[in-house]
Amino acid sequence: MARITGSYPDDLDLLIEGAVEAGVFGGKSDALREFVREYFEDHENERIAAAVALYERERITLGDAARLAAVDRWTMRDILREHGVELRVGLVDEDDATYESKAADELEFDGTDSDDEDAPAK
Repeated sequence: MARITGSYPDDLDLLIEGAVEAGVFGGKSDALREFVREYFEDHENERIAAAVALYERERITLGDAARLAAVDRWTMRDILREHGVELRVGLVDEDDATYESKAADELEFDGTDSDDEDAPAK
């Protein structure tokens, strides 16, 4: 888990401290995690912008960008194209290969038998 150091107004610190003392949160870290999580849940455009920026700077893979943006990989590809971001091709690492393999296993086909020589090519 990442660690962030920052500063914020004293009044906000007091409110967080009071919420912890009232049992609303287990600690200041819990409160701040909840605030950030709720922010990104409520602000889809900002969540997508963050995922696009990280992908564009090659900090994350397409799969990571899709997960952070809360969309599937195909939608994320469309979003990246809409933002003028060039897609990277190829597998980044073993985790990316595993993700791609699992995604391929989950694909559904129309039920035609691939051994059927008369079946039209797709």
